[in-house]
Amino acid sequence: MRKFRVIIITGLPGTGKTTLARDLAKRHGLPLICKDTIKEPLLDVLGSAVPSRVLSNISFAVMFSITRDLLALGDSLILEGNFRSGEHEAPLLAALPPVAPTIVQVLCSANEEERRSRLLRRADDPARHAGHKDAGQLEPVAACDSFLDLPGERLTYRVGFASCETLF
Repeated sequence: MRKFRVIIITGLPGTGKTTLARDLAKRHGLPLICKDTIKEPLLDVLGSAVPSRVLSNISFAVMFSITRDLLALGDSLILEGNFRSGEHEAPLLAALPPVAPTIVQVLCSANEEERRSRLLRRADDPARHAGHKDAGQLEPVAACDSFLDLPGERLTYRVGFASCETLF
Protein backbone atom coordinates (compact mmCIF):
# COMPACT_ATOMS: atom_id res chain seq x y z
CA MET A 1 0.00 0.00 0.00
CA ARG A 2 1.20 3.47 -0.94
CA LYS A 3 2.18 5.79 1.90
CA PHE A 4 -0.01 8.87 1.96
CA ARG A 5 -0.55 11.87 4.13
CA VAL A 6 -2.85 14.71 4.95
CA ILE A 7 -1.32 18.16 5.10
CA ILE A 8 -3.45 20.60 7.06
CA ILE A 9 -2.74 24.30 6.54
CA THR A 10 -4.42 26.43 9.21
CA GLY A 11 -4.17 29.79 10.90
CA LEU A 12 -5.90 33.11 11.26
CA PRO A 13 -7.21 35.02 8.24
CA GLY A 14 -4.44 37.03 6.59
CA THR A 15 -1.54 34.73 7.50
CA GLY A 16 -0.81 33.32 4.03
CA LYS A 17 -2.63 29.97 4.27
CA THR A 18 -4.05 29.93 0.76
CA THR A 19 -0.85 31.12 -0.91
CA LEU A 20 1.20 28.51 0.93
CA ALA A 21 -1.33 25.72 0.23
CA ARG A 22 -1.43 26.52 -3.50
CA ASP A 23 2.37 26.62 -3.70
CA LEU A 24 2.71 23.25 -1.95
CA ALA A 25 -0.07 21.62 -4.00
CA LYS A 26 1.52 22.77 -7.24
CA ARG A 27 5.04 21.77 -6.22
CA HIS A 28 4.01 18.31 -5.02
CA GLY A 29 1.15 17.63 -7.45
CA LEU A 30 -1.35 17.11 -4.64
CA PRO A 31 -5.10 17.74 -4.59
CA LEU A 32 -5.96 20.87 -2.64
CA ILE A 33 -9.25 21.42 -0.85
CA CYS A 34 -9.70 25.02 0.33
CA LYS A 35 -12.58 26.10 2.53
CA ASP A 36 -13.11 29.30 0.56
CA THR A 37 -13.27 27.39 -2.75
CA ILE A 38 -16.40 25.77 -1.34
CA LYS A 39 -17.75 28.77 0.58
CA GLU A 40 -17.57 31.32 -2.25
CA PRO A 41 -20.01 29.48 -4.59
CA LEU A 42 -22.35 29.06 -1.62
CA LEU A 43 -22.18 32.81 -1.11
CA ASP A 44 -22.94 33.33 -4.81
CA VAL A 45 -26.05 31.16 -4.62
CA LEU A 46 -27.31 32.00 -1.13
CA GLY A 47 -26.02 35.54 -0.71
CA SER A 48 -26.40 36.96 2.75
CA ALA A 49 -29.48 34.83 3.47
CA VAL A 50 -27.31 32.46 5.50
CA PRO A 51 -24.86 33.71 8.16
CA SER A 52 -21.17 33.47 7.23
CA ARG A 53 -20.38 31.14 10.15
CA VAL A 54 -23.09 28.71 8.98
CA LEU A 55 -21.62 28.74 5.45
CA SER A 56 -18.18 28.11 6.93
CA ASN A 57 -19.50 25.13 8.88
CA ILE A 58 -21.15 23.75 5.74
CA SER A 59 -17.90 24.28 3.80
CA PHE A 60 -15.88 22.38 6.40
CA ALA A 61 -18.41 19.51 6.32
CA VAL A 62 -18.05 19.32 2.53
CA MET A 63 -14.24 19.40 2.89
CA PHE A 64 -14.30 16.46 5.29
CA SER A 65 -16.59 14.48 2.98
CA ILE A 66 -14.31 15.04 -0.02
CA THR A 67 -11.33 14.19 2.18
CA ARG A 68 -12.92 10.84 3.10
CA ASP A 69 -13.43 9.99 -0.59
CA LEU A 70 -9.91 10.96 -1.67
CA LEU A 71 -8.26 9.18 1.24
CA ALA A 72 -10.27 6.03 0.49
CA LEU A 73 -8.50 6.05 -2.88
CA GLY A 74 -5.13 6.30 -1.14
CA ASP A 75 -4.42 9.86 -2.24
CA SER A 76 -2.38 12.36 -0.30
CA LEU A 77 -3.96 15.78 -0.10
CA ILE A 78 -3.79 19.28 1.32
CA LEU A 79 -6.59 20.85 3.35
CA GLU A 80 -6.59 24.62 3.81
CA GLY A 81 -8.80 26.72 6.05
CA ASN A 82 -9.01 28.49 9.37
CA PHE A 83 -9.68 25.25 11.26
CA ARG A 84 -10.97 25.68 14.80
CA SER A 85 -9.14 23.83 17.55
CA GLY A 86 -11.54 21.86 19.74
CA GLU A 87 -14.16 21.74 17.00
CA HIS A 88 -12.71 20.26 13.83
CA GLU A 89 -10.69 17.35 15.18
CA ALA A 90 -13.59 14.87 15.50
CA PRO A 91 -15.04 15.34 11.99
CA LEU A 92 -11.57 15.26 10.47
CA LEU A 93 -10.63 12.08 12.31
CA ALA A 94 -13.95 10.54 11.22
CA ALA A 95 -12.96 11.21 7.59
CA LEU A 96 -9.74 9.19 7.93
CA PRO A 97 -9.55 5.57 6.76
CA PRO A 98 -8.97 2.72 9.27
CA VAL A 99 -5.24 2.85 8.55
CA ALA A 100 -4.74 6.51 9.33
CA PRO A 101 -2.45 8.51 7.06
CA THR A 102 0.43 10.59 8.30
CA ILE A 103 -0.89 13.99 9.35
CA VAL A 104 1.24 17.10 9.01
CA GLN A 105 -0.14 20.38 10.32
CA VAL A 106 1.20 23.75 9.26
CA LEU A 107 0.13 26.70 11.39
CA CYS A 108 0.52 29.94 9.45
CA SER A 109 1.22 33.07 11.41
CA ALA A 110 2.19 36.69 10.94
CA ASN A 111 2.85 39.50 13.34
CA GLU A 112 -0.45 41.13 14.21
CA GLU A 113 0.31 44.44 12.49
CA GLU A 114 1.12 42.67 9.22
CA ARG A 115 -1.93 40.43 9.46
CA ARG A 116 -4.27 43.37 10.04
CA SER A 117 -2.66 45.28 7.18
CA ARG A 118 -3.20 42.31 4.85
CA LEU A 119 -6.87 42.04 5.85
CA LEU A 120 -7.48 45.74 5.25
CA ARG A 121 -5.79 45.54 1.81
CA ARG A 122 -7.92 42.52 0.90
CA ALA A 123 -11.08 44.32 1.98
CA ASP A 124 -10.31 47.02 -0.63
CA ASP A 125 -9.37 44.55 -3.40
CA PRO A 126 -12.07 44.48 -6.11
CA ALA A 127 -10.88 40.99 -7.17
CA ARG A 128 -11.66 39.61 -3.71
CA HIS A 129 -14.99 37.80 -3.44
CA ALA A 130 -17.58 40.26 -2.12
CA GLY A 131 -18.86 37.74 0.43
CA HIS A 132 -15.68 37.90 2.49
CA LYS A 133 -15.77 40.23 5.44
CA ASP A 134 -12.02 40.72 5.78
CA ALA A 135 -12.25 43.94 7.77
CA GLY A 136 -14.52 42.12 10.22
CA GLN A 137 -11.81 39.51 10.91
CA LEU A 138 -9.33 41.90 12.48
CA GLU A 139 -9.68 40.43 15.95
CA PRO A 140 -7.77 37.15 16.40
CA VAL A 141 -9.79 34.04 17.25
CA ALA A 142 -7.69 31.82 19.52
CA ALA A 143 -9.27 28.58 18.25
CA CYS A 144 -8.03 29.40 14.71
CA ASP A 145 -4.55 30.38 15.87
CA SER A 146 -3.48 27.00 17.20
CA PHE A 147 -2.80 23.49 16.07
CA LEU A 148 -5.60 20.95 16.04
CA ASP A 149 -5.33 18.21 18.65
CA LEU A 150 -4.26 15.56 16.14
CA PRO A 151 -1.33 13.16 15.95
CA GLY A 152 1.53 13.95 13.63
CA GLU A 153 4.10 16.55 12.81
CA ARG A 154 3.50 20.23 13.55
CA LEU A 155 5.23 22.99 11.63
CA THR A 156 4.94 26.75 11.86
CA TYR A 157 5.06 28.93 8.75
CA ARG A 158 5.68 32.56 9.61
CA VAL A 159 4.84 34.89 6.74
CA GLY A 160 7.93 36.72 5.58
CA PHE A 161 10.35 34.44 7.44
CA ALA A 162 10.15 31.07 5.69
CA SER A 163 9.60 29.84 2.20
CA CYS A 164 7.44 26.85 1.42
CA GLU A 165 10.57 25.09 0.13
CA THR A 166 11.78 24.83 3.72
CA LEU A 167 8.63 22.99 4.83
CA PHE A 168 8.73 19.82 2.71
